[in-house]
Amino acid sequence: MQRHLNYLAILMLAVMLILLLGSSRNDSATFDEVAHIPSGYTALKYQDSRLNPEHPPLIKDLASLPLLFMNLKFELRQDFWQNPSVNDRQWQAGHALLYEYGNNPDKILFASRLPIMLLAVIFGWLFFVWVKKYYGFRVGLLTLFFYSFSPTVLAHSRYVTTDIGAAFGFFLGIVFFLKFLERPDWKRTIWLGLVLGTVLMFKFSLILLLPVYGILFVLWRWIKKRPQAEVFQNGLEKSAAKALAQLFVAGLIALAVIWTVYAYHTWNYPMEQNLTDAQTMLQGYKVPFVVDADTWLVAHPVTRPLGQYFFGFLMTARRTAGGNTAYFLGEVSAKGWRYYFPVIYLTKEQLSFHLFSLLALIFAFRKIKRGEKSSAAIKVWINDNFPLVAGMVFIAVYWTVSILNPLNIGVRHILPTFPFIYFLVSREIFIWLRPLVFEQPGTFFEWIRAFYESYLKPAPKYFFVFLVLFLMALNMFGTFPYYLSFFNILGGGTEKGYYVATDSNYDWGQDLKRLATRTKELNIDKIYLDYFGGGDPEYYLEDKYEPWWSAKGPPPEGSYFAVSINSLVGSQAGYNSCPEKCDDAAIKPEDTYSWLKNKTRQNDSVGLAPYARGGMSILIYKID
Repeated sequence: MQRHLNYLAILMLAVMLILLLGSSRNDSATFDEVAHIPSGYTALKYQDSRLNPEHPPLIKDLASLPLLFMNLKFELRQDFWQNPSVNDRQWQAGHALLYEYGNNPDKILFASRLPIMLLAVIFGWLFFVWVKKYYGFRVGLLTLFFYSFSPTVLAHSRYVTTDIGAAFGFFLGIVFFLKFLERPDWKRTIWLGLVLGTVLMFKFSLILLLPVYGILFVLWRWIKKRPQAEVFQNGLEKSAAKALAQLFVAGLIALAVIWTVYAYHTWNYPMEQNLTDAQTMLQGYKVPFVVDADTWLVAHPVTRPLGQYFFGFLMTARRTAGGNTAYFLGEVSAKGWRYYFPVIYLTKEQLSFHLFSLLALIFAFRKIKRGEKSSAAIKVWINDNFPLVAGMVFIAVYWTVSILNPLNIGVRHILPTFPFIYFLVSREIFIWLRPLVFEQPGTFFEWIRAFYESYLKPAPKYFFVFLVLFLMALNMFGTFPYYLSFFNILGGGTEKGYYVATDSNYDWGQDLKRLATRTKELNIDKIYLDYFGGGDPEYYLEDKYEPWWSAKGPPPEGSYFAVSINSLVGSQAGYNSCPEKCDDAAIKPEDTYSWLKNKTRQNDSVGLAPYARGGMSILIYKID
């Protein structure tokens, strides 16, 4: 029976992989991929990490590994390799690798994306195995279903970014810490240090594992504490001190792992250039002594690998604190919105899953209301459900930090919490489904009652759950291949979800190839285009393409004009709703596409109904 259930899990992951491969086939390069791909490629091939230091290397290395076997044409041109602007280097190098040397960009994108897709599948399997270990096959399978048919997971497991890698890293970091707490011996200490050091190089946000570890350690210490008379007998105080010492050793091991990997990635990175880059990028940092400490580390050969890691972390911390200009609910701002992530989460995940989440919350509160609330009872429950508690703590810490910082550019930034949310919801749903347990029936009527309570009474519940799951799967098949642009009905649906948010929530430049296909289908010989993303319009559209933007006024009458939704709604919202409320994003009148609004035959909240679409995220207009 268990083997058959494992086959069911494998089937779900196989379907997930097919959806990932099929939906990414016609995706052009997204905005961030143009930076991540050359960064990983040059770091592996040339042992020089001067490109994209604000993201640690391991996920980029994994994605770029197949490129080393493709005999690509590439050289370290001075215009980007020696560019004094650290930020500009990555985009110039990426464009050169993909479009300027005669390489096939679609083959490069597929080869780089495939390891990320396989990582997502492996992550799903390991998460399923972990959940079933503690809460059984049924909870594990439901958790895996939510993961495999999540539009957010499907969207961001197809691109060369660090988002699914970060989710995997948090999972590994939490699992190995729980293993350490179960039995804090030296073997598990070493494993924890190795894993922690590795996952800290998936994405800098994994530094949040440290406060999670602190909270979990305090909880572990609290539930294991005995009355004072038993403390010395059980040696608990001594074991707690020993565990803290072991955690300190694990931290040193983690630093050694980081040092080793970054030593490879900086081997051919000239120290003078490295130091200049760090000083330039960190100029004006609010905490000068932190910059001084980092530049000191970079300036010394032995400490330089740690200095380069710290340099990237400081870049990320400053960008996170400073925010990023984004569109949200008709406004454009770099200051962020406290309600951004709650709204994005409610509109970007399937509505059916939110129904399950609501049911799970109701069931959980009922149990809390009915259950014993003494300190001893709480300790017993936490002890028996420590993996569940770990998930709750992680979600609480991560969401709190995300809501408080102003970097609001995509649901992908809270993706690491999604697998644990699926886990929590799945457990509560199956507690609700679970039939009553009876002792061995002694009479015929007891047999009848046991049969009714075990099989007949829960049947409507099971039917309801399986029906909703079927509709969820059907919804994802129907959304194919536009997972990045998915919004549920609360957000206006996939076609109009851009009213809520854009950027990596909707339009990341992924539909440029589909635009080229659409122009052929419509027999368009020339198209004026305002494109946002990582693709090269000239490569895909060739001589049909002419760059255009709002300030140039309308193209000639009878012509076709295409615009990325991210460019369109950001321009219009910035002028219409932001100058007084968010002057950080004010926009000039000539950049608002006012002429495009005036040419419409049918208005909506952002202007007009398009003549056609290139994919989902590029609107095509016929200028009458």
